[in-house]
Amino acid sequence: HRLDKDTSGLLIVAKNDKAHLKMSEQIKDRKVNKKYIALVRGIIKENEATINMPIARNKKDRKKMAVDKDGKEAITHFKVLRRYDKYTLLEVKIDTGRTHQIRVHMAHIGHPLLGDPVYGPKKQVFNLQGQVLHAKVLGFVHPRTGEYMEFETELPNYFEEFLIKIKNKSK
Repeated sequence: HRLDKDTSGLLIVAKNDKAHLKMSEQIKDRKVNKKYIALVRGIIKENEATINMPIARNKKDRKKMAVDKDGKEAITHFKVLRRYDKYTLLEVKIDTGRTHQIRVHMAHIGHPLLGDPVYGPKKQVFNLQGQVLHAKVLGFVHPRTGEYMEFETELPNYFEEFLIKIKNKSK
C-alpha cells in the first residue's frame, strides 16, 4: 500500500516478508478497507455515486494515468460530506488501488482534486503544495493474529485550516 506524493494519511508498512506477502494478498483480493477525504473543484450534484472506469497509462504522456477502455479495472465510490461555494468535500472509498486512481477518476468526471498539479487545471487558485487528499481510514486483517484492525487518523492541520478558509469565503 502506498500513497501518491503529497497525499497525507495512513499507510501499511510490513515488518517482514511473511507479513508483506499476506498484506499483498489482502490488497489484491480487495479485502483492505481504504477511505479517503478529498476536496474537489465544483459542486457534485449526486449525494453518492460509483465510478467504474478502467485506468491505464496515458497514451500521450507516460508520466500520467488516464481512463482507458483497455486499462485495468478501477472502482471508486464517493459520498458528499459537504458542499461549499465552489467545492465539494468527499469521503472516497476505493475497491481497487490503481496508480493515481482517485485523482484520475475525479478529474475525468470534471471535478479534479484541489491543488492537483498533474490532473487539475494548470492555474491553481490557492497556493497549495499538492492535492487536498487524505487517507483517513485503513482496515485489514492482521497478518499474524488474524484479527481485523481498523485505524483512523484526523485531517492534518493544513487541510482543516483550508476547509475553514473556504467555509468563510462561502458565507
